[in-house]
Amino acid sequence: MNKIRVKAAPMLYPLPAVMVSLGDEEYSNIITIAWTGIINSNPPMTYISVTKSRHSHDMLVKNKEFVINLVNNKLCNAMDYCGVRSGRNEDKFKSLGLTKIPGDEVKAPLIKEAPINLECKVFEIKELPSHDMFMAEIVAVHIDEELIDKNGKYWFEKAGLIAFNHGGYYNTYDRPIGRFGYSIMKNKTKKKLKAKDSR
Repeated sequence: MNKIRVKAAPMLYPLPAVMVSLGDEEYSNIITIAWTGIINSNPPMTYISVTKSRHSHDMLVKNKEFVINLVNNKLCNAMDYCGVRSGRNEDKFKSLGLTKIPGDEVKAPLIKEAPINLECKVFEIKELPSHDMFMAEIVAVHIDEELIDKNGKYWFEKAGLIAFNHGGYYNTYDRPIGRFGYSIMKNKTKKKLKAKDSR
């Protein structure tokens, strides 16, 4: 199959589609972000990229903290709404009937309805041509209890998380193709892990 060269563009897909909450208990906002990812593991660090024209940009610069709220199928409509409506004109928490809960380490509220919440503190703001990148340390993580089994294992596939792929939102709750290292795993180990996962 031949390759066709196209215009250079940010075509690194799929990406996590998330709702970022910021501000404080009294005045807060939610923005939809797809430009996010992990930049370091120990300590855990992430980033979000936001254009200067967004209402939330000044809040991020001022407060230097935010919460990344992962999105499932139930929250997808609300996430899309937060991406096209401005917090200058409305309280999105009220408009969407979402519940604020206080963070442990940041003033920005968590979205209770999100299955996973990452509290983040900004340590550097990198100015770029179209966006500013807010690099932050993940200082606390909250996970819905039904996604953790009695042995402490995380079952994120049960969360029904959403991915963004070239303008569309897609479900990710299909069974995984494999787990890290499966390409060189012995059949005996594969069978043992499969039996353990089916319990």
